[in-house]
Amino acid sequence: MSPSMAWLLLIVSGITDVAWALATKKSAGFSEPLWAAVSLVLLVVFTALLTKALTVLPLGTAYAVWTGIGAVGSLAAGVVLFGESTDAVRLTFAAVTILGVVGLKVSS
Repeated sequence: MSPSMAWLLLIVSGITDVAWALATKKSAGFSEPLWAAVSLVLLVVFTALLTKALTVLPLGTAYAVWTGIGAVGSLAAGVVLFGESTDAVRLTFAAVTILGVVGLKVSS
């Protein structure tokens, strides 16, 4: 697999991780069977994609990028879908996360 394909799989895995977090929240502690099932399927999908991407990509950088996608994506989804706070502190730390991920990617 090419590095470009591995990065694409990693990005799709990160986005799937955000979908997993949303499904897990909607499952209400796994008391909603449909959302619980969706959550488990998404968990398998993002893990498989991440595992495949890590066969080519450097672990530290790839995992940081994946985590950043999940963290910032989940924060954005929480704001948009659940009306979570957009105060300056949260947005500042989201920006720091993005800067850290970009820095790791550029330096690798």
